[in-house]
Amino acid sequence: MNSCVLLARIVRSPELRYTPDNQTAIAEMMVEFPGLRAEDPPATLKVVGWGNLANEIADSYTEGDRVLLEGRLRMNVLELDGYKEKRAELTVARVHRLEGDIASDSAAVASLPRATPVPAPQTPEPSFAPEPTPTPSSAPEYTPEELDDIPF
Repeated sequence: MNSCVLLARIVRSPELRYTPDNQTAIAEMMVEFPGLRAEDPPATLKVVGWGNLANEIADSYTEGDRVLLEGRLRMNVLELDGYKEKRAELTVARVHRLEGDIASDSAAVASLPRATPVPAPQTPEPSFAPEPTPTPSSAPEYTPEELDDIPF
């Protein structure tokens, strides 16, 4: 299942356009989110919303807004000057407005203590030995040639 949740800041306001065939609304915007480490530069990502969500994005969000995005991540292959380049794109299913600063949230998350694994509870050994399960003697036997014939 391809599902992605991303905390980001909008760096380019949403642009609303429509498909030529059935006039479905499409909103595109660029978002930025911090790198994994403090020294990593922020990453940018193209975000696309369709239909009624596209209209809501265009009406409700602007550059600088902090958002939580839920959607599907996909890779697009673009041909630029004879070279193929892959670019990630997030097709959103839900957008949530957030208040505050992303950098402080990232620092707060990074400073949280790491979870330590809890050992599984020890179960006492049974005092009796379980009976072995009988194997069916009527199971068909296959030759190696029959096992190699995979139908796909």
